[in-house]
Amino acid sequence: MLDVLYESRLHSLPLLARGKVRDIYAVGNAHLLIVTTDRLSAFDVVLPDPIPGKGAVLTAVSNFWFERTRSLVPNHLAGPKLAEVLPDAAERAQVEGRAVVVRKLKALPVEAIVRGYLIGSGWKDYQASRAVCGIPLPPGLQMADQLPAAIFTPSTKAAVGIHDENIDFARAEALLGADTAARVRDVSLTIYSEAAAYARERGIIIADTKFEFGLDDSGALFLIDEALTPDSSRFWPQDEYRPGISPPSFDKQFVRDYLETLDWDKTAPGPSLPVEIIERTAEKYREALKRLTGRDLD
Repeated sequence: MLDVLYESRLHSLPLLARGKVRDIYAVGNAHLLIVTTDRLSAFDVVLPDPIPGKGAVLTAVSNFWFERTRSLVPNHLAGPKLAEVLPDAAERAQVEGRAVVVRKLKALPVEAIVRGYLIGSGWKDYQASRAVCGIPLPPGLQMADQLPAAIFTPSTKAAVGIHDENIDFARAEALLGADTAARVRDVSLTIYSEAAAYARERGIIIADTKFEFGLDDSGALFLIDEALTPDSSRFWPQDEYRPGISPPSFDKQFVRDYLETLDWDKTAPGPSLPVEIIERTAEKYREALKRLTGRDLD
């Protein structure tokens, strides 16, 4: 059984925040230590049960994509090694394989979402208005249909327990400024296009994904947080995909689908998960890692 980390406890660094999944510590004035735990959030609520190995999978997948997309946009990974930041072996062992040292940047207040397929809140928007985030789409599309071209559909970044809100591009421009909003849109679409082509060769459809960006003091744009993971994306097995249904997935959509069967109002506290759901979810995360990177956690 993989070690499980629901909440990190590092005493040698100041804790700045606990997010839905990540614990963030200060490393001097210029860097942060981000620890990806095994917490799972669904519908913006952190569930009480961790998914074994999830944090290590997310870290490995993100690091893989950060390296592959470095030529498209710089990212937040920084130079200091974990052993330099956490010289105490016991503390380091607690977060080994799930912690990264990153540059401290100014996070943008918008999540950059790219959709290549019509699913989730996009499908709900389309049913109501034949558009997604103000972008008109052709009539007659089915659930999970591939879109004529990938679209950029930003959302606000909500606090833990509060739902994100889909916004149109004009609202993103108001929040970010026109130039920054355009840069975020263009690089998000480029990354998605290249990543989707790579993943398809490995039997995975990336239906949609979420990026986050930050700026340095000079205004340079950086990819931050995580990249193209099972938490931030919908991964569908290509051989089981067909329009008209919500396809099976290699991501936390499996948990969302289970939660939709419960009498739960999608507010905290979240319900406990059955053991079989936890184990199956852990398997799906590891399968995504294996397909995308050729590696396993072992």
